[in-house]
This record gives sequence, C-alpha cells and structure tokens, in this order.
Amino acid sequence: MRLFMMAVAAALFVLPLQGRPAAAQIALGGQVTSAEEGPMEGVLVSAKRADSTISITVVSDASGHYGFPAAKLEPGHYALKVRAAGYDLDGAPAVDVAAGEARTADLKLRKTEDLAAQLSNAEWIASVPGTDQQKSMLLNCIGCHTLERVARSPYTADDFMQVLPRMQGYVNQSMPGAPQLRRAERLMEERGDQRVQVHRNLADYLASINQSRGSWSYALKTLPRPKGRATRVVITEYDLPRPIIQPHDVIVTADGTVWYSSFGLQDLGRLDPKTGKVTEYPIPLMKPGFPTGLLGLRTDRDGNLWLGNMYQARIVKFDPKTETFRFWSLPSENDIDAAQVNMVSPQSSHVDGKVWTQNNGFAGIHRLDLASGKIETFEPFRSAPKGEPHNIYDVIPDSKNNVYFTDFRQRHIGRIDATSGAVTLYPTPTGASAPRRGMMDAQDRLWFGEYRGNRIAMFDTKAESFKEWQAPTAWSAPYDVTVDRNGEAWAGSMATDRVLRLNPQTGAFVEYLLPRETNIRRVFVDNSTTPVTFWTGSNHGAAVVKLEPLD
Repeated sequence: MRLFMMAVAAALFVLPLQGRPAAAQIALGGQVTSAEEGPMEGVLVSAKRADSTISITVVSDASGHYGFPAAKLEPGHYALKVRAAGYDLDGAPAVDVAAGEARTADLKLRKTEDLAAQLSNAEWIASVPGTDQQKSMLLNCIGCHTLERVARSPYTADDFMQVLPRMQGYVNQSMPGAPQLRRAERLMEERGDQRVQVHRNLADYLASINQSRGSWSYALKTLPRPKGRATRVVITEYDLPRPIIQPHDVIVTADGTVWYSSFGLQDLGRLDPKTGKVTEYPIPLMKPGFPTGLLGLRTDRDGNLWLGNMYQARIVKFDPKTETFRFWSLPSENDIDAAQVNMVSPQSSHVDGKVWTQNNGFAGIHRLDLASGKIETFEPFRSAPKGEPHNIYDVIPDSKNNVYFTDFRQRHIGRIDATSGAVTLYPTPTGASAPRRGMMDAQDRLWFGEYRGNRIAMFDTKAESFKEWQAPTAWSAPYDVTVDRNGEAWAGSMATDRVLRLNPQTGAFVEYLLPRETNIRRVFVDNSTTPVTFWTGSNHGAAVVKLEPLD
C-alpha cells in the first residue's frame, strides 16, 4: 500500500473534477505544486490537442489551481506543458478530454537543470554585469535572435569585430533560419571610424559576458511569476505552416478575420481563428535580388489592407472583397538601393485622398496622392549634421491627415503639416527614448512605445504636451502601443515576453506572461469583444497569439 501511495503521489492524476467551484464550466483543471514551494501561483499551463495547430494556455492562481474553460478545449488527446522559470514539468503528461466531463490533472514541477535555456531576453539583461548604457546595446541584438545565443557563444572581442560587421550586413527581417543581406547601407547611420568605435565598444562588452573566458561569472536571475490579475487570462496560439513565417503585424478586421504581414516573405496571411486555417496571398517581386518581406499592416476606412513592402520599395494595397492587390513604386530618384518602405498609413486618407509612408533608406517620408498616383517626398533631417543618425520608424496621421512620425535613433516626435508641409519636432521628456510605433486615438492623442526609455508615452497633439508611464519591469522596451475602447493602453515587449496593460488614470499596470519566447512587435486590440481581446504575432515563433483577459 505504501509503495502504491508513493507511486500515485508522484504521478499525474487524471480524474473527474469534483467539489470545485464552477466545475461544470471547466474541461480540465488541477493544482501545480513543487517540493520547494508547495502550491505555485503564476505557472503557465498549456494544452495542445494531438494533430492540432492550436494551443491553449491558462495560469495557476494563488492556491496553485488552474482550469481550462470547457469552451476552449474540444474533446481529444492533449499534451501538457508549463512555463515557470527555474522549473521543469516532471514527466510528459497527457490527458484525454471528453465532452461534458471535467478532468483533473495535478502537475508536479521540479527544479530545472538548465536555467539558461529558460531565460527571457530581459532576464539575460538583468543577469549580465554592466552599466545601463552597455546593457542598452543588447536591445540591438534581439530583433533577430535571442541573447542566450550571445551568452553561450565562445567569441573573443577580436572575433566579434569580424562578426558584427557581417551581422550589420543582414536586413532587419533576418533570423537564424532565414538570413537576408542588405543591398546598401542606410544613408543616415554611423559610418567610418564612428561605426568602428560602436563595434569595438559592443565587441568588448559581449566578450565580457559570454563564455569566451569559460563559465559565466554571474548568477542567472529570473523575473517574478505572474500574480493576481495577471493570472486571470486565457491565451491561444495558432501555429503557422512554416517556421520561417514571421507574423510581424497582426490585425483583426470587422468580420472577425485575422490578417498578418509576413516579415521576411512575400506573403499576406489570413487566419481563421475558429479553425486555425491559414491562407497565404503571394505578392510578386518588384525588385528581384533585393530582400523580401512586409512590415506595417493597417486598414483604411473602407476596410482595405495597406502594407509596406520594405526593400521592394513599394506601397501595397489589398482589397479583401476581390482578393486583389494594387501597387505603387517609389519615384526613381527615391528608389535607391537602400530604400525601405516599412509603414503605410491610410487611416485618414478619406480626408484628402492621400496616404503617408516612410523610407528608412534616407530617413524620409512620402505622401501618395491616390487620384494621380504621384508621390511627394519630405526629408525632415536633410540639414542634420553629418554623421548624426536618424531613423523615421513610424508615420501616424491625425484626424485631419497631418502626419506625426517617430525618430527611433533619437528622442523626437515630428509633425508634418498636411497643407504647408512645415516640419515641427517635439523632444520626449525622457532623453534617448527611441520612440518606435504607436497609434492616434479619437482625441488626436498619439500613443507610442519608448523602446529605450522603457515607457509607454502619449503626446497630446492639441496641447503639444507629453505624458509618460514607466514600465514596471526593467528592459521591457515597448515596441508599440494601442488604446482600447475603455481608454486602457496595451503594449508588448520584445524582451520580457510580457503584454503590458496600463490604466492611464491610475498608472496601474498588469503584465501578462506569454507561454514561450515571443518577440512581440505590433500590438492590436479587438474592441468588439467583452472584455477586449489582445492580438500579436510571435515574430520568431511562427505563431499568432490571442490573449483574452478575464476582467
């Protein structure tokens, strides 16, 4: 009997749920425990049905209990996984879920033997020694790969002086499994001795934190697990057909269809969130031999989709009703080898028939006249001192189709008057904040992420004043910000794998941890649901992610 009881205690329980509140609404539940902590709050438990492309994740509460709503799990055989930094799931449990029958699966966790493999990028930044200025350089790395890759490398500083120029030769949409080379350098970046010094500083630092001198000399640190409201969430991940698909921008249209731009490929993607079915619409090449990929994905008032075709240097429009594309190429004088059209913003094009876009090749902004097809060009930093870097990252129109832009290499929000073309620059309160992407709300307030400032920010375009909210976790590096119908701001982190939810009135944040390394870029909120639903792409995980808060 004693041996039997010990075996049962160490095993996964799969029994009907009894005596638990709202048991009839739970298809699968249980308790997560470990020898070190007993019941564990904030453990992410994921269930994936055999032969399915859809994973569902819930989070354990203060008593260690978790529960999958019956509406989220169809009958079938499910494999279970967990995310809890510092712990592994004991065994490889699986559960058969039956219709109308609640099941129990108590999960036992044990201390991991490879903590380094579990760390998020932000946890690596927190762990390594160095000044904030040195650590900030690591934010340049995570666009293409994890920091674990850097920390485990054996390269010396001199080795890195060979590696870094080669890495800079890859375009932004490169990833380890799908690198692409630049055809030319951007015109407003560091050059010559200035660039060499940047590389030398980074090379020396990377060689001091990797394994070029043997084992790491520092302790590995983890972030706290979710608590309280951050555990009240259901997360759905939809796997995409190929591992090199990078769903950079994910949006939901009025009919409930999910669309995504493929960062490194010439495909617009459509996802049916009910079935997980993916349909891809190929986009022909305009400039063969140049890097492929799409970035910004936005809609106009009529529901047409607009995309930036990056190094193909083209504005793309897609009509979902007819499933047809239309294209506009840059004027020849602007279509240089470094031309890079990332963002296309048609949100206010109904005002004057014009669409804004930008060009990273020379920190320029373009405006397309839909009636004539002509494109005019603005260069806000044309008179900047030689060697001063600028990167116009996003272009966001207000209700009158004046455009506001973010200068990612500096700290400015810029404005171009739609009538006069006059340019005005507004410095953010936080220096070197690196404003990145955002949206204009109904009150003509610009919300955006301060990537290096680690803040969510709002610029009131009428009062010409800023307000900033510092992210609660260091090195969150918000990429984008959107605001929901309730006035709450949402952002995501490329470093922490966490979604940020801000109440601007109180300054209170909720941080939702995602089930795996996600590299969050564009964030989107579907306001048609109650509560609202958050969507993003797992840019390095070939998946679309839906997050449903329960309050």
